[in-house]
Amino acid sequence: MSSNDIIVSLDIGTSKVRAIIGEVQNGAINIIGVGSADSEGIRKGAIVDIDQTVQSIRNAVDHAERMVGIQISDVYVGIQGNHIGLQTNHGVVAVSNEDREIGEDDIDRVLQAAKVVALPPEREIINLVPKQFLVDGLEGISDPSGMIGVRLEVEATVVTGAKTAIHNLVRCVEKANLRISGIILMSLASGRMCLTKDEKMMGTVLADIGAGSCTIAIFDQGSITATATLPIGGEYVTSDISYGLRTQTEQAEKIKQKFGCALIDDAAEDQKFKVMRMGSNVEKEFSQVDLANIIEPRMQEIFHLIRQEVRRLGYGDKVNGYVLTGGSVTMPGTLALAQAELESSVRIAVPDYIGVRDPAFTSGVGMIQYVSKYMRNRTASAPKKSTNKKAGSTASTKPGLFERLKNMFSEFI
Repeated sequence: MSSNDIIVSLDIGTSKVRAIIGEVQNGAINIIGVGSADSEGIRKGAIVDIDQTVQSIRNAVDHAERMVGIQISDVYVGIQGNHIGLQTNHGVVAVSNEDREIGEDDIDRVLQAAKVVALPPEREIINLVPKQFLVDGLEGISDPSGMIGVRLEVEATVVTGAKTAIHNLVRCVEKANLRISGIILMSLASGRMCLTKDEKMMGTVLADIGAGSCTIAIFDQGSITATATLPIGGEYVTSDISYGLRTQTEQAEKIKQKFGCALIDDAAEDQKFKVMRMGSNVEKEFSQVDLANIIEPRMQEIFHLIRQEVRRLGYGDKVNGYVLTGGSVTMPGTLALAQAELESSVRIAVPDYIGVRDPAFTSGVGMIQYVSKYMRNRTASAPKKSTNKKAGSTASTKPGLFERLKNMFSEFI
């Protein structure tokens, strides 16, 4: 592997499709290109129109390609949705080397053993996330390579998804003339970027509030333990503004982005704007306080539903804090409202890279960080993810895809 590699992540959301190009130079990540396109064919985080989704992906990738001047051929794709399921499993193998030193082959075999799990025919494994390795009964090992032992075990979380959703996602990306280097659970990627090691250990809720859905992931004891998706997000706030001010949805979205405030107390009465109302050609004036009176109840409801869902998952009293991210948390007043509604410590996570300092880019940047950690630590065996001028000769057949995924997730503890 060369000292600098290109990694491209694809975040297919309800309102936007984002392609982010990251360059890894000697272990450090630079975001060198960002492509964004309006998302068509996605509703509440699910693909409802393949052709429109393919066009949106193509537009986002073209945008990123023009910014950097290279051709993208291989991408890592994020997946999320209420079809995602988590289950724990155990894998055991005997160490194969004569000198009993644990090598990469042994780790690969034990991870494969952990993937042997009974699944309904309509589901398939997306990712495998090791919680810990055990060598001859010794627990709490994060990387057993190089250790001496006879018996190697792994405790892992198996991430599964509905075949229909996975195959539709793959079909859209492939129809956009792109090869899939890997499919990554968005919550894992976001957790890699947003949460500290302590936060993952102590019990933290990561809530990614997008336009059409809100994805909740609970991290405890250093690993993801539960996930859920609520079909509610920023689109609902826009819809309320559209009804409340009797204006077009497109106009309502612009007003929300420019004048929106999630807390009535923080809104300014002297901040005025005019709205062209539906059914007439007369503009009516409103203040930011009028707008906040529409936004605050809906945002309160979103946070109330998040808290309710965390309780339903059985973590009501075990959570030590919430981390918010996603495009819908950028509105002024959101943090104060969340702290009041969730009655816990809350912070908003923002990527710390030039050009993507916006919570909307968290998942895309998180995927690049996730992949770069795998590439950096597995330099000997990692395939090069180069996109330079049609250099994408890494054949991405399906067995190869899952082989690489298996290796990648062995690094996540």
